[in-house]
Amino acid sequence: MTPVSSVPNVALADGNTIPAVGFGVWQVPDDETFTAVTSALSIGYRSIDTAAVYGNEVGAGRAIAASGVPRDELFVTTKLWNNSAQPWTRDGVFFEFEASLDRLGLDYLDLYLIHWPRAVREDYRAIWRAFTELRADGRVRSIGVSNFQPAQLRTIIDDTGVAPVINQVEVHPDFAQQELRAVHAELGIVTEAWSPLGQGKGLLDDPILGRIAAKHERSTAQVVLRWHVQLGNVVIPKSVTPYRIRQNFEVFDFELDADDLAAIAGLDAGNRLGPDPDVFDAG
Repeated sequence: MTPVSSVPNVALADGNTIPAVGFGVWQVPDDETFTAVTSALSIGYRSIDTAAVYGNEVGAGRAIAASGVPRDELFVTTKLWNNSAQPWTRDGVFFEFEASLDRLGLDYLDLYLIHWPRAVREDYRAIWRAFTELRADGRVRSIGVSNFQPAQLRTIIDDTGVAPVINQVEVHPDFAQQELRAVHAELGIVTEAWSPLGQGKGLLDDPILGRIAAKHERSTAQVVLRWHVQLGNVVIPKSVTPYRIRQNFEVFDFELDADDLAAIAGLDAGNRLGPDPDVFDAG
């Protein structure tokens, strides 16, 4: 079992840190979320990622409260679901933030993200200004975004002088997002990968990954997660199966070599599985 102390933290530009591997609860029903997060915390995960739209902040919060893990050892992320047909205001952002805190049963967040840019409306600019106020108030320690493209990242930085510490985006070997990750590196933004295992849609059956897994006596999922870690990505794999929850955490006692990394790089076919951020409107 991987001890908590052996899980590296990734430095954020605001001086805070985030564990390299966290636990995601996308598409996990609220009642199952309590059990899954409880299992993850008992295994050693200390980063929990949820979102208002997931409908499971209550279950995640209950598990956190019951875990006995000191709050200062945890890193809790949730996201603003900015789907209103009306333009977002500062008061609207603050209201949704407080509602998420209440559902989680927490006094503060470690990370708050704008879930989607809704680029066709551009109200992400007003939302980001409100986010900078939330951080200044001390109710959230770090602020970031999810699914933002380079132009949107540069816009909010130009507007406020504040860069998001994280952009949580779809990344996996079949969709490596090399250009976006290069922009992140330029701007001092950490890449956090959602669907880091490609949503199980064939990626884990790839024969190249299978050969690398056999070489290291690991699962293909562990190989993919290790690839992320060595690239410097933060990952938030999801599972409700205790065995897989544990397995996804045990990726710090082996290393992929240059040949492995080159072979995995060759899998990048630009296959996006989720919505296109340039057109998705979070309705």
